[in-house]
Amino acid sequence: MQDFSSVERGRYLATAADCGSCHTIPGSDHPLSGGRPIETPFGVLVAPNITPDRETGIGAWSDDEFDAAVRKGVRRDGKRLYPAMPFPYFARMTQEDVKDIRAYLSTIEPVHNPVAVNQLPFPLNQRMAMTVWDTLYFTPGEFREQPDKSKQWNRGAYLVEGPGHCGACHTPKTALGGDMPDKRLQGYTLQGWAAPDITSGQGPLADWSADDLAQYLKTGHNRFAAAAGLMGEVVELSTSKVSDDDAKAMATYLKGQSGPKPAADSAAESHVMAAGGAIYQDLCSACHKSDGSGVPNLIPDLAHAATVSTGDPTTVLRVILQGAQSVATDQEPTGPAMPAFGWQLNDAQVAAVATYVRNHWGKAPPVSEDEAKKERAQLDARTN
Repeated sequence: MQDFSSVERGRYLATAADCGSCHTIPGSDHPLSGGRPIETPFGVLVAPNITPDRETGIGAWSDDEFDAAVRKGVRRDGKRLYPAMPFPYFARMTQEDVKDIRAYLSTIEPVHNPVAVNQLPFPLNQRMAMTVWDTLYFTPGEFREQPDKSKQWNRGAYLVEGPGHCGACHTPKTALGGDMPDKRLQGYTLQGWAAPDITSGQGPLADWSADDLAQYLKTGHNRFAAAAGLMGEVVELSTSKVSDDDAKAMATYLKGQSGPKPAADSAAESHVMAAGGAIYQDLCSACHKSDGSGVPNLIPDLAHAATVSTGDPTTVLRVILQGAQSVATDQEPTGPAMPAFGWQLNDAQVAAVATYVRNHWGKAPPVSEDEAKKERAQLDARTN
């Protein structure tokens, strides 16, 4: 007989681990049945079915086999998993927590949905190479509390470094896709979005308090920023559903992570800034205000939104070209949207307004017309 408390703990932990984001096709009536393409720098993988269907899901797996997959990156047949499944982070979880997640997954609707996971090109589709990858980048071992830190800090560390796997998106990667440990949480670009530097100290979140960060995780909005894109999905499916105490713990831990101060860039040419400023006042200032301060909890403050000042302009260009819908949550049910301007502005104009916004408020490097053209082409080719 299943223990209800274990199932409930597992449900909470599966949410904290954001399992649904990868293992559910958005809008599907069959949660966790897999089939969602996961874009990686090396090609596409498809998330497997983790419902208890015995033939196509994990219904026939033992608890030990499930634990090996989640915490050790080893499939039921003994082959290695690709790190699109964030087992290097899930390795920090306790065996009991993973067992509870398995208990929860055993209670959901079984869905017969065969999935061809590996769609990488040759030779990347050869899993034997993952043995080398694991040697280079995978450090097994559960999270260990730091006795000189508070209980809240340690809880936040466990969530961020374990189930939350924040570094999977926010830590820069090597050419082989492994984390760069000396640049933890300092930003990375994936799936068409720039995940910004989320260190504190001198980083883009320097002016955010722990309460600001906790509010962002819980509601998707705060006085400075609004979550959209991949982070909007994370907030919707995961962080908005963790307890207030856990959101504060994650914020406390992240506020303790130091990072370098971004180098101020003054290379933007004056005529580009003038053109960009004029476009900004014409198209952007009605919502973001002339001084860029936005509207707290609705419209981002451009001087404090981490995606503005990050070195990679991908997110800023994407939002200008394609628009963006900020996340709506139970706590903040209004999810304001920014309209697309890609139909209205040519590449030079997009580059100019992106340069103005990034350099005027974020002191970030200018954006070239070629970068705007490339981003437009990439967005046109995307299916999401």
